[in-house]
Amino acid sequence: MNYDLFGNPDPQPARPVGSLGDARVEGAPLPVRMRPRTLEEIVGQQHLLAPGAPLRRLVSGQPMSVFLWGPPGVGKTTLASIVSRASGARFVEISAVTAGVKELRSELDKARRELERGTSTVLFIDEVHRFSKTQQDVLLPAVENRIVTLIAATTENPSFSVISPLLSRSLLLRLKPLTEKDIGDLIDRAVADERGLAGAVGLSDAARGDLVRMAQGDARRALTFLEEAAAGAEALGEPEITPEVLAQAVDRATVRYDRQGDQHYDIISAFIKSIRGSDVNASLHYLARMLEAGEDPRFVARRLMISASEDIGMAASGVLQTCVAAAQAVQLLGMPEARLTLAHATVAAASAPKSNAAYLAMDAAIADVRAGKGGEVPSHLRDAHYAGAETLGHGKGYRYPHDFPHALVAQEYLPEDLRDARYYQPTDHGAEAAVGERLAWAAEQVSGRPPSARVAPKQS
Repeated sequence: MNYDLFGNPDPQPARPVGSLGDARVEGAPLPVRMRPRTLEEIVGQQHLLAPGAPLRRLVSGQPMSVFLWGPPGVGKTTLASIVSRASGARFVEISAVTAGVKELRSELDKARRELERGTSTVLFIDEVHRFSKTQQDVLLPAVENRIVTLIAATTENPSFSVISPLLSRSLLLRLKPLTEKDIGDLIDRAVADERGLAGAVGLSDAARGDLVRMAQGDARRALTFLEEAAAGAEALGEPEITPEVLAQAVDRATVRYDRQGDQHYDIISAFIKSIRGSDVNASLHYLARMLEAGEDPRFVARRLMISASEDIGMAASGVLQTCVAAAQAVQLLGMPEARLTLAHATVAAASAPKSNAAYLAMDAAIADVRAGKGGEVPSHLRDAHYAGAETLGHGKGYRYPHDFPHALVAQEYLPEDLRDARYYQPTDHGAEAAVGERLAWAAEQVSGRPPSARVAPKQS
């Protein structure tokens, strides 16, 4: 039997199929043929499918508009088609990539006319995050007045890409990546099911494990790879798919990464947090994922420079120089050579001792300034290099540090109301321990107390 785009039986009679190759030519792609037709066939997403859960209520006919947010290949389109079939509603699919305001208005007008005739409409919008604010505004009255039941799919966080009025009138459902068991069950079903490979080719345990790993939680990817591998095995005259056959069919797993969406922010966040946590291997993993996905290496270099000051600071101040040099090298080299420079800087940053003391000190100083603290600059610190400055008392009483032992002398530098402020609190991590000793020793020298027995720390 042939199947339409949503896995429904095609009313046109199917011609006999004699081989896997014929099935592939005559029928739809394997991911479409294996698309679940009922909620019971769905793998994963059990948190949304329990009795009384939102999807169960939606399928039972309770009208509600929903946003399905999740990574590719976890069943967003499938769920929309199941809802439409179960409810008996008219199903309309729009891609936000290609549809404009005119097309959207036209579909909403049709839905309004059909509703007057007693037929409801399920409007499925794929990639809804690509709709402009204007297009979303057009959609809002139809959702609010239930002219359509909106099912919108997105791989990006709707909080950042969907207008608040539309989001507040809908239910947001988060779909999870499929587990390895989910993918394995799906593959096994596709190998044996009549809609799939119908047992025409076997799958070795080793190849099955490789396929599950390469799928990365994406059902569509798993079935696409399986179909290509099955075709490869048939072409080679092999009775089953082996790791070697799979490797030939699938050159390498596609890296899932959206440079403009959640994956962009999630992976760079994981990269920086891995550096902060001194996990070199995790840092290199996330760096590799970004570069393999085509991330701009200059963006990575900028984040490394920020991390060098935010998370490492004075504990290993030379790391900032390394990251700045890496950023310059990235500009000169470009990819793929720049990956080596970025790896160098990443390892340097991840393996360095960590301190956020300078970062905290800056935030504390800014907080005082924003709170209105900080009076006039002490007169002895004011600029005295212009005519009339002396008569104003500018520079009077200033003590030039280099005229004193160790270039240290007691005098006030902060405004009067911040005289007791202590922003920078050095840690004992890495080179910052020596910095702390130096500052403590310097404070003793200018405090007026008897000289310390400690030797002046060496200048670094």
